[in-house]
Amino acid sequence: MSRIVLQYLLLLMLPAALYFGWLWLARRTGKGPAGGATPLQDGPWFWLVAAGLALMVAGLVLTALIGQGHVEGTYEPPRFEGGRVVPGTVK
Repeated sequence: MSRIVLQYLLLLMLPAALYFGWLWLARRTGKGPAGGATPLQDGPWFWLVAAGLALMVAGLVLTALIGQGHVEGTYEPPRFEGGRVVPGTVK
């Protein structure tokens, strides 16, 4: 469950991470916008959040369309066999 939540949070934060990477690189090389790199207060926050939400929604839609497992069959729950937990399966 935490892997799934982390996967979508990473998609949400990806545009901001790319922006911070660009900002760091622009400050380091001195090739940013006129007058130096844009300060964090003047950053494109609305567009970063909108792009992150769009990526997160796209990830959710793709997971819903592609990530469907076996729809038909009988579910066998996880069980304990020989000192190990055998994961649940659909047969």
